[in-house]
Amino acid sequence: MAEQLPAARPTERGVAIVTGASRGIGAAVARAAAAVGYLVVINYSADSEGAESVVNDILAQGGKAVSVQADISQPADVGRLFDVAGSFGALTAVVNNAAITGNLIGPLADVPAAVVQRVVDVNISGMMFMCQEAVRRLTTHNGGSGGSIINISSTATKAGSPGTWVHYAATKGAVDVLTVGLAAEVAKQGIRVNAVAPGSTNTGLHAAAGMPDRVERLNPTIPMGRGAEPEEVAAAVMWLMSDGAGYITGAVLPVSGGR
Repeated sequence: MAEQLPAARPTERGVAIVTGASRGIGAAVARAAAAVGYLVVINYSADSEGAESVVNDILAQGGKAVSVQADISQPADVGRLFDVAGSFGALTAVVNNAAITGNLIGPLADVPAAVVQRVVDVNISGMMFMCQEAVRRLTTHNGGSGGSIINISSTATKAGSPGTWVHYAATKGAVDVLTVGLAAEVAKQGIRVNAVAPGSTNTGLHAAAGMPDRVERLNPTIPMGRGAEPEEVAAAVMWLMSDGAGYITGAVLPVSGGR
């Protein structure tokens, strides 16, 4: 059940927060993190059923997870999310995956102002609020144990997604800049900050925007000839969180099949 202590205490891996983890890439990251021993705090905004399904999957595999509702565009919600996570043990990783497109596809001039504002609020402001609180909790300067922040970007930043998601691609460009700048800022505080930039990925994002076959349409433009699976993106996230990437910070790692 949401926000209740799991039966067992966290392992030495500590606690990982994954935002937007009720489905898609976030859910895959949550499952992967639990599989290697993290107690995973599965954040969601509205999809409580999806979040609980991921929690139950993890518990069934012997892992540890809880779900916590929070709108990351609201600083008070972000603070509460971190407070709940901290009640389960030492926070060591934060994966900022939550993002929206506004559930539409089309040229920028046709995107309603309210949709643009909401996309910016979640994808940029929400990401910044999460990074701010993560640094406050993780920094060794405040007695934290250090750790890893992984931001989910997109290869949409390369071409800008003309005619479809310019508004979304622009917010992901901001994520890349945030990642590089923050990484340099906190490198001596025991915190590594990196980003993973998925390309076309088989998630529900495209269907929600009204184009369920979008990944299939893009396959001919991808050197590997197919879209990514969420688990393949999660594998990149887990590597950046691992000790094997201990000397990597400020990186934006594409997971794009060569596109």
